[in-house]
Amino acid sequence: MFIRRATVSALAVAASATAILSSPGINGVVDTKLYDDMLDAVRVMQDGYFEAGAGTWPSAIDWTRAVMGTCIVGAMQSLSDGFEILREHEGHDFKATENLISLYFSHIVGFYFGQDVLSLYHQAHDDMLWVVLGWLDAIKFAKRHSKTHHEDPSQHFPGQSWYGTTWASSFAHRARIFWHKAAAGWDTELCGGGMNWDPKKTPYKNAITNELYISASAAMYLHFPGDNSDSPFIIQTRGPPDSDSGTTWPPHDTKYRIAAVDAHKWLRESQMINDKGLYTDGFHISKWQKGANNTGKKCDARDEMVYTYNQGVILSGLRDLFSMTDEAKYLEEGHRLIRDVILATGWDRETDAPFQDLTKLTGRGLPKWYGLGRAGVLEDLCDAVGDCRQDVQTFKGIWMHHFTAFCTPLGLKQGQATSSRFDDQHATWLEKRHTTACKEYASWLRHNANAALGTRRDGKFGMWWTPGLLRHLDRADLIIKPKDAPSPDGAVDYRNHGVPNEPLWVLVPTSPHPDDGTQKPIMHQRDARPLDVNDRGRGRTVETQGGGLAVLRALWENSRLP
Repeated sequence: MFIRRATVSALAVAASATAILSSPGINGVVDTKLYDDMLDAVRVMQDGYFEAGAGTWPSAIDWTRAVMGTCIVGAMQSLSDGFEILREHEGHDFKATENLISLYFSHIVGFYFGQDVLSLYHQAHDDMLWVVLGWLDAIKFAKRHSKTHHEDPSQHFPGQSWYGTTWASSFAHRARIFWHKAAAGWDTELCGGGMNWDPKKTPYKNAITNELYISASAAMYLHFPGDNSDSPFIIQTRGPPDSDSGTTWPPHDTKYRIAAVDAHKWLRESQMINDKGLYTDGFHISKWQKGANNTGKKCDARDEMVYTYNQGVILSGLRDLFSMTDEAKYLEEGHRLIRDVILATGWDRETDAPFQDLTKLTGRGLPKWYGLGRAGVLEDLCDAVGDCRQDVQTFKGIWMHHFTAFCTPLGLKQGQATSSRFDDQHATWLEKRHTTACKEYASWLRHNANAALGTRRDGKFGMWWTPGLLRHLDRADLIIKPKDAPSPDGAVDYRNHGVPNEPLWVLVPTSPHPDDGTQKPIMHQRDARPLDVNDRGRGRTVETQGGGLAVLRALWENSRLP
């Protein structure tokens, strides 16, 4: 059962935080400020970081650019859905909002041409799969926005689709190309299955690559509209034409469904989850040898490092696995993981407040670390230290985005049961269970959104959200000690400190060579004690802006649940 009866109001806000947001969606009252905060977050992200002429976010790197595109598409979907909710509220210019959606969609079209596909095509398998998810999300948005706002038969041009739908075939082609290329990473020789992370390194079957493969495969089965294009990369990916539809690569191909189900089964049996219920980073094979017969060797060297995004991407996959199969076990699994993540931030779901009373926190030092955060706020281990590289600056936003996808209503209303697995009465009951469980996360989401909003400067969000709740403390009180950010035993934080130059990680260990600086933390020297802790490291970036936008959107969508 994934519903717990709340012992206190699910609308309580921790007394330790100064509430920046009101409680959205309470008794039918819409929090228009939250909607406006989302709009502002998108505006700052695009005005401050996106270059229309280049069709990209120049300061990002290839894979984080793909994620930024997904963040913008998700925000556009929320803004589009919010039209009807906010229509009766004064002060909202809907023509202007529609213009903004068209503007930002033009940025996505520009990004289609600005994306460095040749570079991505030769990168690690996880990098390729971010591309797949991004363009499938863009297709879903264009079709939904068109159907909701542009295909009313009473219009002057009845049945005319929104212009954005004309790009669906191009987006689908890119998604299909990259899914097929990435799928070559699935391997049954080692560990009985699983996706390899990077073919340029020793075999490493990590959580993120396998979760992306599950989510991307399920999304391809459900949302890929088909593809007739033969270019580019014809030889590597061409398949037999579908005799019924005439489509070379048809929609709802069972190979995507099979891939998603098989990959999920392997991941669940891989023992990648630790005793806190969280995904560790992945498995090496300690006895693997280059050039030797490695068939049958097992994943036995687990990297105990825990990152936020490893708990997130699987959520959208579980949601789509349910849509494919109508099996409630996928929803159960997702809610269990969400609850474990919330607990690991130091949040008590029984009282809807942090375990630690922040109003009593005085003097030097930080709130207690619980495994994936502190003070009820989601964190990665590098946040407090301030040495997060560019990869990890994206992680919390990824978690929030995929959480939002998981908690969308099931659409199983009475009279619309999708299969013979259950009748309409059961469908209505299951819909209510899922929605009720998701609504119970509202206070925790609001707590995190308040924290993130507390880090804004000139509209730009910081990387480390927790200090946004500790504004009553002087910056000198936020003294970071090793015990405040403890790495688990057996953890290798390669996302921040680089891939170790040793046989377990690389095919041929080499002499150290200079990093190009793209992902390195940028340590500001102008002030040994920065104006705020979010000036440290790389400071405020497009990736941290995407994270702030994602948590606001997660709260907004949660507030709209029926």
